[in-house]
Amino acid sequence: MDDCVFCKIIKGELPSKKYYEDDLMIVIADINPKAAKHYLAIPKKHYRLFTEMTPEDAENLGKCIAKVGELAPSLGLENGYRLIVNQGEDGVQTVPHVHLHLLGGENLRLRRVALDD
Repeated sequence: MDDCVFCKIIKGELPSKKYYEDDLMIVIADINPKAAKHYLAIPKKHYRLFTEMTPEDAENLGKCIAKVGELAPSLGLENGYRLIVNQGEDGVQTVPHVHLHLLGGENLRLRRVALDD
């Protein structure tokens, strides 16, 4: 999608430090962190909502989630993490591209986390 900030990052049109990249996704740091460690795992294929996903997209998103589990220790999330996905206006999805928030690096029980994408 031409005006999607995440698509521009994926294409290299906007700068961002990539912590991981493969054929299906990238992992970058959130520019407005809500925890000691806050990353975004962004599928390379653009779709705004889960309801727009094809069965292949759903399978690939599952692969991305599995990869997040593998990457957790290298991202400083070895003691656990929280995954959050915002969907739609009521879910406060401000970037219209499905992505996963990975939060950790501290005990999140001690912190109330509200995400504004």
